[in-house]
Amino acid sequence: MAERSTAAVDVADNSGDGPSPAPGGKASSASDADRATADGVAEGQDTPEMSTQNEAGRKKGTETPIVAPELHSGHKLARRYRLEECVTRLDGFSSWRAVDEKLRRAVGVHLLPADHARARSVLASARSSALLGDPRFVQVLDAVEENDLVYVVHEWLPDATELTTLLASGALEPHDAYQLVSQVSQAMAAAHREGLSHLRLTPSAVLRTSTGQYRIRGLAVNAALRGITSERPQLTDTEAIGALLYASLTQRWPYESDAYGLSGLPKGIGLIAPDQVRAGVHRGLSELAMRALANDGATASRQEPPCTTPDELAKAVAAMPRIRPPEPAFTPRPEYQRTNYQQGSYGRPQPRPAAAQAAAPVPPPPLQSRTGKALKWSVAALLIAAIGLGSWQLADTLLDRRGTNDDTQTQTDPKSNEGSKVVVPKPLAIKDAAEFYPDGSPQAAGEVAKTYDNDSTSYWRTKWFVDGPDLVPSVKKGVGIVYDLGAKQNVAESSIALRYPGDHTTITLYATDSLSSSGDVDSMQKIATTTTKGSKASIKAKKPVKTRYVLLWMTAMPLAGQEGYSGAGHKQAITDVKFTG
Repeated sequence: MAERSTAAVDVADNSGDGPSPAPGGKASSASDADRATADGVAEGQDTPEMSTQNEAGRKKGTETPIVAPELHSGHKLARRYRLEECVTRLDGFSSWRAVDEKLRRAVGVHLLPADHARARSVLASARSSALLGDPRFVQVLDAVEENDLVYVVHEWLPDATELTTLLASGALEPHDAYQLVSQVSQAMAAAHREGLSHLRLTPSAVLRTSTGQYRIRGLAVNAALRGITSERPQLTDTEAIGALLYASLTQRWPYESDAYGLSGLPKGIGLIAPDQVRAGVHRGLSELAMRALANDGATASRQEPPCTTPDELAKAVAAMPRIRPPEPAFTPRPEYQRTNYQQGSYGRPQPRPAAAQAAAPVPPPPLQSRTGKALKWSVAALLIAAIGLGSWQLADTLLDRRGTNDDTQTQTDPKSNEGSKVVVPKPLAIKDAAEFYPDGSPQAAGEVAKTYDNDSTSYWRTKWFVDGPDLVPSVKKGVGIVYDLGAKQNVAESSIALRYPGDHTTITLYATDSLSSSGDVDSMQKIATTTTKGSKASIKAKKPVKTRYVLLWMTAMPLAGQEGYSGAGHKQAITDVKFTG
């Protein structure tokens, strides 16, 4: 039973295989931009940092051209994937927008002949990328060799926007550029730890979703389709991230050649810092871009060492002061305008009948008659009596409570007439937290802090699973988070706000000895457990347990529909956790 998380997917990334963009770095036409959003076709030429990793032994004029498979719209693969539109036909392979008729969703498909020189490497790269399962990358759904064809099926994200399109309208705000380099460097560091590299990390390979998260498409696959390799893949990907940051800050490509709809730097001046290219560039991000590009001749202004791996770059980003988003601009409310409808007919002359009528006696104004005056005095007397009674009761209550403190209260035993102190539960502050995954497969380790940030809109979410609601034994032993209370505390209760209601969520609290994922849950001291079908779980221990670290362990989760890049399946998200003791 495999767990799978969804994300955006490209259909093809062809930068470097088409003609160079027009001088001046003008953006592509509207039709090209639309295609680029789907598959990355509308890209410029190879850049200097990407041009040295072409397929070994490949020379112009000496290789027989490979013809892409001749297929047509409506053709079905595996009696499931119906081809809709061919978006790329290049270098022996073609890319399509297709429909998965079984799950009724759009997908992307790469097709190439089984005897293609790169067919084996494409299959191997696609399967390795699928095993990563990181939602920050596009997800490979299928990689098959069938009927003399090799095809790779990926997810399709229609609401995502390429970085190429974003930069066509101007440089990014400092907060957006900070989020870009932070998320992309962390994602590529995670990929390299699993032995995977990109080698084609261009502006069209980075997407921003409608929620503001950045997704990377074409991990390992785009390079395999073009036969690209590198002796130092980590350095290649790090320089590519530096180029993306440079372009985001300046709307210029950090080389003399124009590429990806962006103008290159003026010839003969070399690689200069972004804050020297454009006014108002954030100084810290400018230095960070130069550290990532230092191996191409850049020099950080503070003479800091260059970043040669995505992990080093991610740590350098984390060491920077966090850049906050700009304050939203509020439009003042318009002044109050009185309409004719609101004015009514007060004060307007009324039409008089033709025949004169005898004047009727005018009644006195409301409450001005003798009965009305008596009613007013009666109501006033009742109000004065009510205020006096309320004041007396409040003073009596305050006198009874005087002498008690905030944390304890005294109850009297009718037999012994002796008082006993009852401790009122107090909230316990959470100092730190970390995801607990002893099987080595985390869910969303970077989102743990969102479970105790006092923000009900943020959350930590699990991946989605086909089997459920109980994870044991077919899926895994469970998923969880360890919370650090700062010091040993008596843990008595916990309130957990959940995102998805349904049948059913099971959560157990354990006392553990650290934030690490080592250790067996069965050997830990159990505090309490609960099962709920709603969006809130309340857990109360029979007897408080003294511990510094509390493990929240989830072993069942309800069925929920697709939401953003999270597919439909058994999953759960935690929005807020509170402990009392």
